[in-house]
Amino acid sequence: MNDEIREKVMQVATELCPHIDFETEDSLIDDGILESFDVIQIVTSLMEEFDIVIDADDIEPENLNSIDRMCALVASKLS
Repeated sequence: MNDEIREKVMQVATELCPHIDFETEDSLIDDGILESFDVIQIVTSLMEEFDIVIDADDIEPENLNSIDRMCALVASKLS
């Protein structure tokens, strides 16, 4: 995975939700750590940061449960 993408995704997520340890959590949505408003904020910020479009169909736990999954989603939209 691209380190630059991971760094930017981590920066976006931690700025919006500084109380969450994104390095270790891998069930952010499934465990209710991220609330729906947090998810919308993160998705919106990632779209702005990377100039990509994340469709409603992409906003699922499998794409957003961890930083690595968020990075994979961003990378797939960039390619």
